[in-house]
Amino acid sequence: MRVDLFDFHLPEDRIALRPAEPRDAARLLVVRPEIALDDRHVRDLPDLLEPGDLLVFNDTKVIPAQLSGIRRRGDAVAEIDATLHKRIAPDRWKAFVRPAKRLAAGDRISFGHDGTVCFLGKIEATVAEKGEAGEVTLAFDLSGAFLEEALQAVGHVPLPPYIASKRPDDERDRSDYQTIYAREEGAVAAPTAGLHFTPALFDALDRRGIERAFVTLHVGAGTFLPVKADDTADHKMHAESGTVSAEVAQAVNAVRARGNRVVAVGTTSLRLLETAASDDGILSAWSGATDIFITPGYRFKVVDTLMTNFHLPRSTLFMLVSAFSGLEAMRAAYRHAIETGYRFYSYGDAGLLFRGGNEHG
Repeated sequence: MRVDLFDFHLPEDRIALRPAEPRDAARLLVVRPEIALDDRHVRDLPDLLEPGDLLVFNDTKVIPAQLSGIRRRGDAVAEIDATLHKRIAPDRWKAFVRPAKRLAAGDRISFGHDGTVCFLGKIEATVAEKGEAGEVTLAFDLSGAFLEEALQAVGHVPLPPYIASKRPDDERDRSDYQTIYAREEGAVAAPTAGLHFTPALFDALDRRGIERAFVTLHVGAGTFLPVKADDTADHKMHAESGTVSAEVAQAVNAVRARGNRVVAVGTTSLRLLETAASDDGILSAWSGATDIFITPGYRFKVVDTLMTNFHLPRSTLFMLVSAFSGLEAMRAAYRHAIETGYRFYSYGDAGLLFRGGNEHG
């Protein structure tokens, strides 16, 4: 499909720079198959679902993956910014770097001093390999838990570009850009639909009899990369690693068997469930890397309802929601959201997209 079909204009003032307070006070646009739109709030979620429905959350935990450092070659010095996006070994990460032209395989980088001459708390790394489009493999001198501890000390919250270009990250982002149920470290971008949940909302969902389960998909920085191709067939997705446990697979299969809905909280949960499902919609335990790219025409196997934030124009995520609810329905929903003041992107409001009741497949 032509990528320009997924374009739209978003005024700059619709981009949220901070989350709603409390988190579940965010607005929620309910989108049903007949293109009926309903303006609600996230705290209304228990009333919009039925007892026995299952919410599936992504429990990945965002790490401080934004690093600033210095590359030295003799007397030649270059400032380097790196965003870690995929761990490939206890001491190795794939990263997007700027300016990539200043780096070559074998270069040493000292991270953690933000361009000053103070080297306290630094992390040393070697450029093990240089790839395409600004990607390198970094081999750190530290490994495992020692590297994770060092990243917590010197790294920054990897805010999305549309927020980072407007303000620097601060201590508040360390909690704001993390779900309350984050557990498995490894993401460099938050599963943002989950940012809206609070202990009070979990209590209300429990009282309503709505179940929850947790999968893990470590979101990579590739989620923010624009689609540069003119046709979706020519776009290559970055792979992300994830896990679905046997217990979660059993719970999802039981929900579908009794006719309740599987509700994915976020596109990451949806992509992982759809990757792990067989063609007949049966879910099994699964672990590995997924680069699934969902565009209109895709036949959904497991997920009936999707809660998700509002996405970038021409992005793979806007293509995904258009596949889920229909391109015209999403165009109408986004037009309504823009006209009525919904807040967009990671810290913004959310939508609850229905796929046609309890129908599967």
